[in-house]
Amino acid sequence: MTEEKTLLQIEDLKLHFRTGKGTVQAVDGVDFHLDYNRAVVIIGESGCGKTSLAKAVLRLLPRNVQTYSGQIRLHNQDVMLLGDEEFRGQVRWVQMSMVPQAAMNALNPVIRVGDQVAEPAMIHMGINKEQALNQARKMFQHVGVPVDFLTRYPFELSGGMRQRVAIAMALVTTPDLIVLDEPTSALDVLTQANIMNLLKRIKKEMGTSFILITHDVGTSSELADDVAVMYAGQIVETGDAYRFFTAPLHPYSQKLMASVPRIRSNQEPDFIPGQPPSLISPPTGCRFAARCHLRFEKCDQEPPVVEQEGRQVKCWLYT
Repeated sequence: MTEEKTLLQIEDLKLHFRTGKGTVQAVDGVDFHLDYNRAVVIIGESGCGKTSLAKAVLRLLPRNVQTYSGQIRLHNQDVMLLGDEEFRGQVRWVQMSMVPQAAMNALNPVIRVGDQVAEPAMIHMGINKEQALNQARKMFQHVGVPVDFLTRYPFELSGGMRQRVAIAMALVTTPDLIVLDEPTSALDVLTQANIMNLLKRIKKEMGTSFILITHDVGTSSELADDVAVMYAGQIVETGDAYRFFTAPLHPYSQKLMASVPRIRSNQEPDFIPGQPPSLISPPTGCRFAARCHLRFEKCDQEPPVVEQEGRQVKCWLYT
């Protein structure tokens, strides 16, 4: 890994929230990197901290944050050192943007979609409204939305078209990195395939890098160059997508892959027993230990951090 090819480097990122029951360690010591023109897919069960990780990267923080620390290097610049106004003006929607979950909730229902897509260009590129609308028109053409949809309202569009509009909004300032939070979760299977094909085309034609956050393992494999598996606020395995999907190493990753139905196999999907640990009081050792069929004594004593053949795996089995 060299600085020239690394777009994003995250080290020991933490995001903890204050609640009435205690401190929720939603993101707890996450490390991973992303190269230029690559897509990393972050998979895991609901509640493991995937969306909180996206918010931590883009600094979209709620008011009850207790801890927000670590290092986020974008283009070899530690953006954690920037103030909120500097980050908003120099980084968010300039160098990296986001496609949120449920596009209908992200779009203002009383503003035309063309104006909503043009707004980030006006704010961050310093251009007038006419120029911004021209930029929005180009992005609509790029993502496959008819240009006359510029004057429509969100409720006049289908779910797939609204998702394409959200992607156009993320692309309008031509950032190097886009974070996608469950971009296909509310769509039918055919529309999901169309959106994934669109993202692959954008990656090829524009050289954009993606962080795709999802719990849909099958869909994620379409776009992934690299995979990061998240469990209980931590990344438990990272590696090349081909090697991961053919031979996952961490016991949780193996169970996760075994739970996916396969068309060309008679083997029934497996399941993961038990429940994820509380992020208010997580276990001191391996966080997956209580659900792991390969658990042994050391798993309860200290958290593992082990590298295996270039793949990071938090498991004592690979010492």
